[in-house]
Amino acid sequence: MASTSSRKYDLILLGATGYTGRLCAEHITKSLPTDLKWAVSGRSHERLSAVVEGIKSYNSDRIQPAVEVATLSLEDLRALAPKTRLILNTVGPYFRYSSPVVQACAENGTHYLDVTGESPWVYEIIQRYHEVAKANGAIIIPEIGLESAPSDLLAWSLANMIKEELSLYTGEVVASVHEMRSQPSGGTLATAVGLLDHYTLGQLAKAFTPWALSPIPGPKSSVEVPFKTRLLGVRQQPHLGTLTTSITASPNVAIVQRTWGLLGGPRSYGPNFQYHEYMRVKNSLAGVIIHFAVRLSLLALAVPPLRWLIQYAAHNFYAPGQGASREAADQESFELRAVATAEEDSAKPRMAMAKFRYEGSVYYLTGVFLAEAAMVLLRDVELTKKLGGGLLTPAMLGQPFIDRLRNAEVVLESRIMPEQ
Repeated sequence: MASTSSRKYDLILLGATGYTGRLCAEHITKSLPTDLKWAVSGRSHERLSAVVEGIKSYNSDRIQPAVEVATLSLEDLRALAPKTRLILNTVGPYFRYSSPVVQACAENGTHYLDVTGESPWVYEIIQRYHEVAKANGAIIIPEIGLESAPSDLLAWSLANMIKEELSLYTGEVVASVHEMRSQPSGGTLATAVGLLDHYTLGQLAKAFTPWALSPIPGPKSSVEVPFKTRLLGVRQQPHLGTLTTSITASPNVAIVQRTWGLLGGPRSYGPNFQYHEYMRVKNSLAGVIIHFAVRLSLLALAVPPLRWLIQYAAHNFYAPGQGASREAADQESFELRAVATAEEDSAKPRMAMAKFRYEGSVYYLTGVFLAEAAMVLLRDVELTKKLGGGLLTPAMLGQPFIDRLRNAEVVLESRIMPEQ
């Protein structure tokens, strides 16, 4: 694939009129270089023009985005993709609308980023488009939002720190959602209840099989998950506290596992690497209650009449495109903590700890992820050349991505813990 540097745009934001899309457009306007050539795209010229007019006040000195009207048909997207070096896609549910976007980008050597958390769809597009994207030099990175960038970046940071500072592999990383103050957008709710209408139980089971997204087979676990955790969902973890089942863990685990495989598997994080993710709770009783509530909720989604009822309630609570008010969003925060254990023959193996924290709108953070990752791909020529192309993961952007996030008021820190 020839160089894309002469294309009309550096990036196109697809879905700019949605809740996440508008916040992403805001961050681009406020924080990205003023010489960036970009456009917003969607079906309605009128609504897109309103977005452009609304973001002018954030930075009147910069080049304002152009408007590109396009539907989600493959024909329109094949015409749109060659105009730009990169597409940011905020149109969900992704399993329903976004496969043609990935296809058009993969075919045209156009980089692509999205913020899905839909593991079955990610599994599907890996099977369909990884080799096409690789052949054409298109870097396709799904799940570069709250799912699953924080998890992937913390696991990458910890494994690299243990290798560089201790000259050891990593055995296990245990992560915990330490704090999550946010309310879901309409698009998130629509996605959560729609997956089971689109995929069969067999397809879902295949996509959620451990290491399903890894390009190479995963290691057989050398880490014994406590019996109490398997039965009741509760785990006591030093430095993290009392943990329980997290409903958002599955897509994050799958992406971390794919990163392990893409980086070389046993030669990267280690031959026995495992990643587990939970959420922090006040005590074991709360953990047990939450664990079984999550299990019952998933069971309810598998029963069509109950799923339809939940879908109806979700649509009336928040329609897609809607989310928290500006005042409520400003009070939000998110913190993920993780502890990694070095793989060494010791009764008390050495450990490292990492933290990812952001204070402010969690959906604005999603826009930050997209925009800052885009700048890494657009400006770091050496890294993009090294990556080549294909269906990759957030952590493949490495330290340049972390540095840009830190400049965007994200706290991301790690340290080796004192020997016990």
